[in-house]
Amino acid sequence: MNATLPEQLDVLVVGAGFAGLAAVAKILAADPTADVTVIERASDVGGTWRDNTYPGCACDVPTSLYSFSFAPSPKWSHTFARQPELFDYLRSVVDRLDLNDRIVTNCELQSATWDEVNKRWSVQTSQGSASARVLVAATGALSTPKIPDVPGIDTFSGTVFHSATWNHEHDLTGERVAVIGTGASAVQFVPEIVDRAERLTVFQRTPAWVIPRLDRTIGRLERTLYERIPLAHRAVRGVIYGYREAYVTVLADNPWLLPAVKVFAKSNLKRQVKNPVKRAALTPDYAPGCKRLLLSNDWLPTLDRPDVDLVTSGLTSVTENGVVDASGRNHEVDTIIFATGFTPTEPPVSHLLRGNDGRTLAEHWGGSPQAHLGTTVAGFPNLFLMYGPNTNLGHSSIVYMLESQANYVVSALHAMKDRRIAAVEVNESAQRQHNSWVDSALDGTVWNAGGCSSWYLDANGRNSTMWPTYTFRFRNKTREFDVPNYRLVSDALDSDNEVVSA
Repeated sequence: MNATLPEQLDVLVVGAGFAGLAAVAKILAADPTADVTVIERASDVGGTWRDNTYPGCACDVPTSLYSFSFAPSPKWSHTFARQPELFDYLRSVVDRLDLNDRIVTNCELQSATWDEVNKRWSVQTSQGSASARVLVAATGALSTPKIPDVPGIDTFSGTVFHSATWNHEHDLTGERVAVIGTGASAVQFVPEIVDRAERLTVFQRTPAWVIPRLDRTIGRLERTLYERIPLAHRAVRGVIYGYREAYVTVLADNPWLLPAVKVFAKSNLKRQVKNPVKRAALTPDYAPGCKRLLLSNDWLPTLDRPDVDLVTSGLTSVTENGVVDASGRNHEVDTIIFATGFTPTEPPVSHLLRGNDGRTLAEHWGGSPQAHLGTTVAGFPNLFLMYGPNTNLGHSSIVYMLESQANYVVSALHAMKDRRIAAVEVNESAQRQHNSWVDSALDGTVWNAGGCSSWYLDANGRNSTMWPTYTFRFRNKTREFDVPNYRLVSDALDSDNEVVSA
């Protein structure tokens, strides 16, 4: 990855994780001569699978599905891949598809402003400026750690870090450790560090439903079969895709079936947690799936240990030598680890993008992200979002959604080329109609009506995160660029930026 940032280019992709690599791979597959460059703020590709290196970090979607359909790998060692394998996989995709010369690393986006006169994006980066006809924002929804502003945190004399920026140089052996948060990251790293620490104090705001992770080692014979008979691997992917899609039948279409899931999860909780006080504290009061179901075989037994304290009264402040809960008790600790997630409903990139009226994307959204098909936004011509609003899933692989969005971008580029179009901007009415449908479709789902408060809901209380139905329906909607829903501006060289009909 020794590319340099061109001053003028056709397509600029921001971010080299799953989203950005899906976009550039699909663009080049459709046109190997395409003028497309990727900028990445870090020194390597990989996105969240480069940054999250905490102990036990792994995927919670079967890896046969959580990988590119156009770049299958028969080498996975487990059905749920670990972080190092996923990171290596993404780097191997770059090599396999010969993308190195397209990626500019250590190049952070600082701002991007739509130039209405020239119909281009004026981009400022840490490596200089550039002008791009099309901008693809592929920075991800889970890229910036969220650390709560806790009173007294600056006075703490010990070590503090977020799980997404794990401090590997700090030895937890014999330490008293406070873990703030009990989400998808905590359930993975807490069991990994419990034997090293002298004592763990886990702060839980809301309990989560936990079911077993049906992980297994993939043997050499099976890997050889996949390598020699790729069709067998594709068949496994298809089966996994099918049964994961079936989850929607319960989570969205028939939530009256959720009590059966609750019975199973409660049985799992009763079997793994013998302490009745802790078991009661770990029992959610909302429907399974309202928050993401957590997959783990060792999280609950770890919390049941006598050397692990479970605090449910909330973190209120930090002192020089500890953390204080809502009851006023000071828990003396040596290290604080925040497992408090990210900012999916207000992605940092939204503060860097300015549309045709000079306002940022964040200002347009006003705390409630909305887009057409999760990809384009009225007022922001030639901008395509990857993993945009209402594209997250509670049941399947986001990689499938990202490939669908990448197909949509390619279709848009083809339409622009064929029609000699300088700029495309989604009509407000089309965007409004799509989001009205999304809101209506989400109304009866467990993500909206399950009785919990989750990170799926934005500052305005709207679910601007989840896709409400089956993923194949999203793929059908994004299969072709829906030209009639867009304002088209013809090529400046041909007709003085005339607005043309679809």
